[in-house]
Order: sequence, then structure tokens, then C-alpha cells
Amino acid sequence: MAELRRSTAEPRTEVVLADDAGGFVEALRTVVDEQPILSVVGVAADGLDAIELVDELDPHAVLIDLHMPLLDGVSAVARMRSDHPELCVIAMTGDCAPELHRAVSEAGADAVLMKEELLSDLARHVVAAHRDRLAVSQYAAYQ
Repeated sequence: MAELRRSTAEPRTEVVLADDAGGFVEALRTVVDEQPILSVVGVAADGLDAIELVDELDPHAVLIDLHMPLLDGVSAVARMRSDHPELCVIAMTGDCAPELHRAVSEAGADAVLMKEELLSDLARHVVAAHRDRLAVSQYAAYQ
């Protein structure tokens, strides 16, 4: 079941987390919420919930696992990218298979990060990818 939360504090980069590993999600949520520039606004445990939360909340970014129940991360990323071209999409995985990384990049992920690297550099990755996505979107709007 998806979980929702909206903050009324000063504006921050709003993030949806999507992963079926409860322990990892809680650790990730703690790291995200400790960042003054990031805020978790929703958590999904499968690919379909992730898409629904992104549609409903319109966050700035989504961190999504590639191995998810009901709908895999690659398919969910492709759908989110199609419906929300301005969304920062960061794929997370413990799987180092190059073909999987290539597939999710082709589906539209802004970055593919190994889970063990993600926790240490999370804020930098999310903010940089979101800034890049916003610049592309603003440039396209003026063309």
C-alpha cells in the first residue's frame, strides 16, 4: 500500500521512494529526510503504486528499484518518463548487470545507481539530476 506525506515547511525537492525491501526503504527514507533540501512525500512498494503516486503527487524526483513486484522498475520508469518528462528519475539496484542498466537508461532514467553507493551520495545525485532535468525542460519550453 502506498504511503503519502506532504510537508508544509519551506520548499524542498519532493521525492517518492519505490522499493519493495522495507528495511532498505526505511534506511533510505531516513537518509533523505536528514537532507535539508530533500523531502520524502510518498513511498510505494511496487511499480504500479510508484506510477500512481507520481501521478497523484507530482513530485520533483522518484527513486525506484529495478526489481519490483507487479511492474518492474524499467517498465515503471518508461511510463513515468512518458507521462512526466520533467520528473527526475533515479533507478536503484543491487544488480550490476550492464544490460539492465542500459535498459533503464534507454527507458528514461536520469541515473542508475547501485544501492550501496546511493545512500552515501544521495543528496548530490538527486539535486544534480533534478537540476539537469529542469534545465532541459525550461530550454524546451522556450524553443
